[in-house]
Parts: sequence; C-alpha cells; structure tokens
Amino acid sequence: MSDKFVTQIMTDLPVPETPSVSFLCDVAVDVGEPIVVGDTGAGVRRVIPIVGGSVKGRINGRVLASGADFQIIRRDGVAELEALYVIETEHGLVYVKNYGLRDGPKDVLDALARGELVDPKLVYFRASPRFETAAPELQWMTKRIFVCSGARLPTQVVLRFFELL
Repeated sequence: MSDKFVTQIMTDLPVPETPSVSFLCDVAVDVGEPIVVGDTGAGVRRVIPIVGGSVKGRINGRVLASGADFQIIRRDGVAELEALYVIETEHGLVYVKNYGLRDGPKDVLDALARGELVDPKLVYFRASPRFETAAPELQWMTKRIFVCSGARLPTQVVLRFFELL
C-alpha cells in the first residue's frame, strides 16, 4: 500500500468523539492497618482492609466492611491497586472492582507509607472501577465505563467517580 492510499483511507474515516465525563459520586472508604505480606518477587504485597465508608452523589449509600485493597508496591515505587468491596445503596448492593495506579515523588510516597497526610495534588492516583449489581435500577452502571481520581488519607481513601460519556 502506498502512503498516499493510507492517508486517503485515514482522512475518509469518521472521527470518533472525544469522551467527556459526568460526576457519579464521592466515596470515602475507611481503611484499617495495612497487612504487609512482604516482597513476593513482583514487589511488596500489602492488603489494606476496607472497614466502612460513605457514598454521596448520583448514588448514595455506605461502604460495607466487606473487602480490601490488594496492593503491589513495585520496585519503582508505583502502587498497583486492586480494591474489591461492596457498597449498599438505596436501590441495592453494588460490588466494586477498582483497579488503579498511585505514583509520585519518592519522599511523598514514603510519607504516605508512614501514614502521613500529604497534598493529594502531589500524587498521581487514578483508577478504573467496574460495577456488578442485581438491582434493576442500577443495571446501567454495568453497561458504562467509569474512571476515578483518589487521595490517600491516614485512615481513609477518598475517591471521586466519573462516568465516561
């Protein structure tokens, strides 16, 4: 194929729209003391118990003491996050699977690891939650893509969830 032909094909294709976001909710997840499994080869494995919390926005409810954030702290300092838990809403239960990354300057990440309060603007904390529910009123959540930003506080993780439009 010639470059001219490829260029012509590319210019004739419809352009997909750029996604925008719509606020879904703020989630404040109460967490327990980290359980440090140790260096498993992939990095330091930590399990952070989820012990409660609140949900406010287009959906409202509470975070049940029902799961944990399973983390690998990689050798480059980046935390790979996999939080699994349940929220109880006015319409029913929602199972949350939230996968993300947390990164920042070494001194800031070290302060977070010590349980200190740091400015969330200094930390890249993004994730992609997925939802499962049996509640008919919430089925739409299983048919959309969501993203979130987060902040780690000494005893909480604060998340802001957005639906991609």
